[in-house]
Amino acid sequence: MCGIVGVLGNHEAAPLLVEALKRLEYRGYDSAGIATVNAGKLDRRRAVGKLVNLSDLLVHNPLAGKAGIGHTRWATHGAATVSNAHPHRAGGVAVVHNGIIENFRELRAELAADGYTQESETDTETIVLLVNRAMDGGASPVEAAKDTLARLHGAFALCFLFDGQDDLMIAARKGSPLAIGWGEGEMFVGSDAIALAPMTDRITYLEEGDWAIVTRAGAEIFDAQNARANRAESRIQLDATRIEKAGYKHFMAKEIAEQPVVIADALKHYSTPDGGLNLPKGFDFKGVARVTLVACGTASYACHVAKYWFEQIAGLPADIDIASEFRYRDPVLSPASMAIFVSQSGETADTLAALRHATGKVAKVVSVVNVPTSSIARESDLALPILAGVEVGVASTKAFTCQLTVLALMALKAAQDRGRIDASTLKARLASLSALPGMMNVALSLSDPIARVAEDLAKAQDILFLGRGSMFPLALEGALKLKEISYIHAEGYASGELKHGPIALIDAAVPVIVLAPKDALFDKTVSNMQEVMARKGKVLLLSDASGIEAAGPGTWKTLTLPTVDPLWAPILYAVPAQLLAYHTAIAKGTDVDQPRNLAKSVTVE
Repeated sequence: MCGIVGVLGNHEAAPLLVEALKRLEYRGYDSAGIATVNAGKLDRRRAVGKLVNLSDLLVHNPLAGKAGIGHTRWATHGAATVSNAHPHRAGGVAVVHNGIIENFRELRAELAADGYTQESETDTETIVLLVNRAMDGGASPVEAAKDTLARLHGAFALCFLFDGQDDLMIAARKGSPLAIGWGEGEMFVGSDAIALAPMTDRITYLEEGDWAIVTRAGAEIFDAQNARANRAESRIQLDATRIEKAGYKHFMAKEIAEQPVVIADALKHYSTPDGGLNLPKGFDFKGVARVTLVACGTASYACHVAKYWFEQIAGLPADIDIASEFRYRDPVLSPASMAIFVSQSGETADTLAALRHATGKVAKVVSVVNVPTSSIARESDLALPILAGVEVGVASTKAFTCQLTVLALMALKAAQDRGRIDASTLKARLASLSALPGMMNVALSLSDPIARVAEDLAKAQDILFLGRGSMFPLALEGALKLKEISYIHAEGYASGELKHGPIALIDAAVPVIVLAPKDALFDKTVSNMQEVMARKGKVLLLSDASGIEAAGPGTWKTLTLPTVDPLWAPILYAVPAQLLAYHTAIAKGTDVDQPRNLAKSVTVE
């Protein structure tokens, strides 16, 4: 969610802070600000809207100093205003914060009783007021921050800066990610490695409950019990943190186009040249009686598809849970179960909390993530990277199809371990998976006709997506993509459910997008299409050539895709679904990469 950066450097901090914040724009934000210490004096600048507004402010009202903190805010408490923007300051301390302080109301009341009142609507200002009150009482900055951390309930990543202290930052994390970067006589703090990559490739990830005293000489890290902690330093691959559009107008367009390459890379990584699987040692399904799949948003739809695969290919029962609900329904977990957690960032707060709830209650905790150094990966028994590379667009595209690819390989491994497929069948299944990158290139060539269809879709107020079997989750995902970036109301339904309510919405103004490869369920889907067309509904059919021919006349538009193994159709059909959303958003003129109200990495519950 919010982006955090801190610098104790040898050069002016403001340009470094702004550049680092630009690298965190992909997270989503509504305001930004920085604070520095210069000649012992703490000062700050804040602006609402895009970072360019902060940059303009700094041109006219510069901020000097070689020590500083910066922030991009995604609102949780209070509207997007200058007074609510970070850094927040009280007396001689400033703070930037990612997360939610759940007990801020009682703390605010306590502070107000002592004469420390807030100027903003945020929960964050409570933190800085607590530190300020402690310092007014004679505590040192370190003591004041330490005592304040013990009072906070909720999730947070924090970085403090102090008046009169140009060689001190205090960083802390609980539930939200934070990393420390090491330089030569310089130190850095950031929400993730991407923010720090231009300044250092040496990173230490704070663990849950850690806090650190950071100076230019290094960092002293303490755990949740305030004992000194040794945390490993790792080297990040700078190529893996590059954020470039590579000639594309939007990151989303680039990331859609990258899918054939990244999926081919993932397949190569997890398979052998002779047609076998190459999953990590220790990853097996022998003795596993059930899998529980847990995720949020787009990743949860990948889990929905995987449920079909685990059950149809491997004969292994599979449950799906939305991570934000998982703990609260008190799920019955078995030592014979495997829990699989799927997250692009590996920092999704609800998914991480669900993982912690399952730990110790199941045979094995496995994660499917795009960031192998993330909290979810580190806290899993086994992590499978999806190898999608950095994904900047808020609406997930290549990460979704890479998640599907890795989950498909896992389902094949389950089938192999359970004796449901022999070596020749496995080889054939892998061969059909390996054909997908070429088919996806064909699907990408439909971009222009999809753009023409999108001109009409952009005029609609409501759009329905339909699919049967494993294409039902694809209908849900297609609807999510469209509403995420075009702001058109869209819903996905299982085709057979249309007559159980949603058909009441059908009229000539409601486009209905049908995802229907010619498979065993195709004829039933055609029957549902006829029900739509009988009510003057506009059907856009996505199918292969034989499916479009079999569907007959009456459709509004058609898009022809390659003939694919029905098992893997959701991976292929994700591409036109993404392109429909992308081009509809372009036609409407919305912000494709940073849609309103959304954040890339959801690190608050």
